[in-house]
Amino acid sequence: MTSAEAMGEGAEPILVTKQMGAVRVLRLNRPAARNALNPELMSELGLAMAAAEADPEVRCVILTGTGDRAFCAGMDLRAFAERGGPSATAAEGAAAFGRFVSGDIAVPVIGAANATAVAGGFELLLGCDVVVASDHASFGLPEVKRGLFAAGGGVFISTRIPLAVALELTLTGDPVDAQRALALGLINMVVPAAEVLDAALGLAERIARNGPMALRATKQLVRTANTDLARARELQAKLQREVFGSADAREGATAFIERRDPVWTGR
Repeated sequence: MTSAEAMGEGAEPILVTKQMGAVRVLRLNRPAARNALNPELMSELGLAMAAAEADPEVRCVILTGTGDRAFCAGMDLRAFAERGGPSATAAEGAAAFGRFVSGDIAVPVIGAANATAVAGGFELLLGCDVVVASDHASFGLPEVKRGLFAAGGGVFISTRIPLAVALELTLTGDPVDAQRALALGLINMVVPAAEVLDAALGLAERIARNGPMALRATKQLVRTANTDLARARELQAKLQREVFGSADAREGATAFIERRDPVWTGR
């Protein structure tokens, strides 16, 4: 067991483990509880996502987990049963967490599933834009087995996969392995467990090379079009004026003509 895996509940629930240029890495850090979601972790994750979104130097975020037992085992029922009233900071973090799982954080997010993700843990991955997963991971929404339903976004999985398959996964609560998740389009890449973070970093660096305004506009438009095409068309008209008229758009064209890498300013 590593020193990180041995840490108890006094440890920071979210670690910013490294920042490579325009890529920020966030790590769920409750390994003894299989990175289960308690109010503190959810709040801190929301605040970390909001901070990355507000930082003009961050063009991509990676979300992964500590340890090899689980990416995230879902809700920590004991912690939720014992929780008190939220503080103002916790409420702010919870609101940002809700935006993340809804796909509304502006910066692109890559999920690096180092191990299994179920229930709320799988819903974290559904909030990500691209997912790299361990070949030993499994994924599922088992809430019905406990008399619940997947209230963190899992019930909307039919926007991502065929209805019949969405109903199979949510009504049985049974898990799927990494290869089936890949075939269904729920994840993007399957690699050996030891290579998950490196693969995610390589993908993040490819994303981060692109124009920051273009990245955020593209994410918003593609996600919106998936559920509300009419709204996406309205947004496109607005965002096209902003992005195509930006200094970065001119820089992209100039760099292409001059055969050099563009220098983005985010304006």
